[in-house]
Amino acid sequence: MLKPAFQKNESLLAHIDRATQTPDKLHIWWLGQSGFLLQHQGRHLLFDPYLSDSLTTKYADTDKPHTRISERVIDPARLTMIDVVTSSHNHTDHLDADTLLPLLAANPGLQLVIPEANRSFVASRLQGASVPDRVAWPIGMNDGQTRPVGPFIVHGVPAAHNDLERDEQGQCRFMGFVVELGPYTVYHSGDTLWYDGLVDILKPFDVDVAFLPINGNKPERRVAGNLNPDEAARLGKAIGARLVIPHHYDLFAFNTADPNDFVQACHQNDTPHRVMQLGEGITV
Repeated sequence: MLKPAFQKNESLLAHIDRATQTPDKLHIWWLGQSGFLLQHQGRHLLFDPYLSDSLTTKYADTDKPHTRISERVIDPARLTMIDVVTSSHNHTDHLDADTLLPLLAANPGLQLVIPEANRSFVASRLQGASVPDRVAWPIGMNDGQTRPVGPFIVHGVPAAHNDLERDEQGQCRFMGFVVELGPYTVYHSGDTLWYDGLVDILKPFDVDVAFLPINGNKPERRVAGNLNPDEAARLGKAIGARLVIPHHYDLFAFNTADPNDFVQACHQNDTPHRVMQLGEGITV
């Protein structure tokens, strides 16, 4: 039996709509895996959504089945309010055609932010997408770059998954993004390990909310790794984040983690934290 969502479909959409009544606040919903929907001043940013069963289908008859363990919170075609979407790297749970193509169809003006190094791959995966300006779309970023994207300011941060991999032009293939939404600053790590210099990069941003993975780095899974619960708690504390929210767990049976381990590590490190339920929304 799948883990049930805290809220989904109509109740989730109704909650998103009600949040517009307090536009000065930062509203956050966890949509599963690494996907977070943020709302500020009635505008919406969607980090790394995966809202399909494409990987379960792809690996169904292999020795690495991607068995889903939690409900899908919503059909991406029903998210008709999205202004900006990110894809931190090319792995399907962060760049899913079965999620992004319906989102694009439902949001004709949608802006997609990607690592510039991944432009050709993204174009290939999203063939057939109807976009407003194919020359300027999507918006490519590299580490150290800052760009206005709609109502938001986006900063590029390197990610190590497992390495700080770059293309022939020295551009990051794996990235995280720091985003300014009015007075709020958030950091979405994408998928990453803790590498030398990461704290020095992030600390000056004075992060309000950090979204950090907790599924760890276990070679026997035969997938690239991430921070484990203890590392996520310590990194959040080290960068001075006012709130740390874990991600990248409770989707696939073979590649998950126990958020209670993250909570325990946060208590040990005095890290402000919140574990969100699937589909749950909170207000900062």
